[in-house]
Amino acid sequence: QVQLVESGGGLVQAGGSLGLSCAYSGIIFSRNVMGWYRQAPGKQRDLVASIDSADNTDYVDSVKGRFTISRDNAQKMVYLQMNRLKPEDTAVYYCKLSEGTMNFWGKGTLVTVSS
Repeated sequence: QVQLVESGGGLVQAGGSLGLSCAYSGIIFSRNVMGWYRQAPGKQRDLVASIDSADNTDYVDSVKGRFTISRDNAQKMVYLQMNRLKPEDTAVYYCKLSEGTMNFWGKGTLVTVSS
């Protein structure tokens, strides 16, 4: 069974940086897409960044140039480096693994950016 566990959330001042990690375990297909999503209070969960098995990345416009997604397949880890954080980045951040028609989610980690 695939499991994902996020870590690295916390409180940071606007303009600061934070790094999130996602450890995944279980049987993983070689072709998959890892993504970071976020959900602010009262809002829907939205994609922030994704990376596929070929290390192709994609970002939502609001984080381009500030966030970087990466992965280490040997260690079964996915990372999200967040720089120049803004109060509007405050949300619960979730890690997602997609392989074929299957999607697996972590439980999330809270990021709070104070102004």
